[in-house]
Amino acid sequence: MTEKRPFDILNAALNNNVVVGLKGGRDIRGLMVSYDVHMNIVLEKAEELANGEVKRGIGTVLLRGDSVVYISPA
Repeated sequence: MTEKRPFDILNAALNNNVVVGLKGGRDIRGLMVSYDVHMNIVLEKAEELANGEVKRGIGTVLLRGDSVVYISPA
C-alpha cells in the first residue's frame, strides 16, 4: 500500500464536502475549495452543525488552521 501524506489527503478532499471539527466543539460542513500550508481552509456553502443537524447556514468561510481539530469526509 502506498503511504499517504497529509497534503495528499487534503488534495483528495478538494472540491468535496467535508466536516471540519474546530476547537470549542463546533463542527462546520461545506465544500472544501482551498487550503494552505498552515491548514487554513476555505469552505463554500458552509453550515454549522449541532448534534449532526444544521444549526445555521454560513456561506463562504475561512477557517483558521490553528483552530482545526479534524477534517472528515461528509
